[in-house]
Amino acid sequence: MHSRIRVARTTGIFYLAMAFVGAIGFLLIRPQLHVPDDPIATLTRLVERDGLARLAIALELATVVVQALLALSFFRLFRAVDSFMAGALAAFGMMNAVAIMGSAALVASARQVAHGSGLAPLGGDAQVAQLLYTISANFWDVGGLFFGLWLLPMGWLILRSGWMPRPLGWVLFVGGVGYVLSSFVTYLLPDATLLIDGLPLLATVGEFWILGYLIIVGVRPSAVDTNPWREGQALK
Repeated sequence: MHSRIRVARTTGIFYLAMAFVGAIGFLLIRPQLHVPDDPIATLTRLVERDGLARLAIALELATVVVQALLALSFFRLFRAVDSFMAGALAAFGMMNAVAIMGSAALVASARQVAHGSGLAPLGGDAQVAQLLYTISANFWDVGGLFFGLWLLPMGWLILRSGWMPRPLGWVLFVGGVGYVLSSFVTYLLPDATLLIDGLPLLATVGEFWILGYLIIVGVRPSAVDTNPWREGQALK
């Protein structure tokens, strides 16, 4: 297998792993522990479902690891096209990983408070645990800004390289703009739920598209047959 195709498919596997662990942790397990409007219920669940709470922390940590590896793999794939834009892609991906790492630390702290660590004021365990979970959720919301930003150089690099379909590059770029805007709309217009939910939709389409393309195809044959970006040096 050509080295560039191998790197592309490795990148796709990392992307799939991030989507898998992130979805399970954030969409499936978190709602089973955090009840946004009921601190007592959140505290009770953290105590009674301790194994699930530990798993939630582990999955967020796994998301951090895979996100970091994915950012590095994208840099390795695209640095021969434009090292600055590939570096920007990697940097934005790393910042998103840092935001998720902060969320994991807050969830771990909420679990400690729930188990009577003495970190909360007397009788305030439920309120402190709820506060920590709320901040954790905001880390995900704010971190979404970097998730949107990293789609911009990703789309640009696809358009520049010609290694993948041009419509995919545009979908990722425009979707990234929408994702960034949604981060601001979340706080400026909190009642505009349709707009908040709708702005990132194109980005989601682009992510599934590039994930599948990387794993199934890798890159176009032209990326293998030609050598306009000094392939040998780029993939060492």
